[in-house]
Amino acid sequence: MNPEVTVIMPAYNLQHIIVDSIREVCRVLDGFVESYEIIVIDDGSEDDTYKAALSLADGRRIKVLRNNINKGKGFTLKKGSLYANGEYTVFLDADMEIDPRQIFRYVSALKHVDMVIASKRHPASTYEAPLIRKILSLGFNILVKLLTGIKVSDTQTGCKAFKTEALKTIMHLIVVKRYAFDVELLIVAKLLNLKIIELPVKVKLSKRFSFKSILRMLLDLLGITYRLRVVKWYQKKIKNLRLNLKSIHNNSM
Repeated sequence: MNPEVTVIMPAYNLQHIIVDSIREVCRVLDGFVESYEIIVIDDGSEDDTYKAALSLADGRRIKVLRNNINKGKGFTLKKGSLYANGEYTVFLDADMEIDPRQIFRYVSALKHVDMVIASKRHPASTYEAPLIRKILSLGFNILVKLLTGIKVSDTQTGCKAFKTEALKTIMHLIVVKRYAFDVELLIVAKLLNLKIIELPVKVKLSKRFSFKSILRMLLDLLGITYRLRVVKWYQKKIKNLRLNLKSIHNNSM
């Protein structure tokens, strides 16, 4: 029998906290679902993150995968989605900067929508971060809205939940492997006419953005905008995808 919920946890250089993170997510899930699976993916860590996570793997509820080299969050989440068996799938960063207790609320909301995103700017959210990070995050969100037309208040917070069927459809069209993966995810969801809502999040961000990361996020965003606005790449791919799905459906009748 398939699990009710799949939680995909990307991890990079988190040997000091990964075991506690997995256990905390287990504790949360034990409180509201009968069956679940956690898929931890070590994204080519330079420390013993993989070994530490593997110590909890049981092949049933807790599964641990590994990228041999660092591939990026987008690549890692797309990989994890291929293995998702639950009716609902949750993306949750493994660094525990986001309170996992909100998973219950997000999964419950999926009974009425296709996708739930955590928003740091929701009036009910608790958001702690260095001032410069808050300013850069807000600036990036404004730029995303101007270039892509996405109207959500926050694209980048590392907790999102999906009906798994919808997620797997989205992943057919994802090409960004690293920095602006979340933006592309939301663009594709919007083009597929999926129903999306924003919910509060409790998040404490301690890391600062490097100049290199900021530059790569901007380059990724420009690439997405080019595919969306100029060559209509996403629109063409979605049209072909729908035609293929229709053909499969007709052939099965």
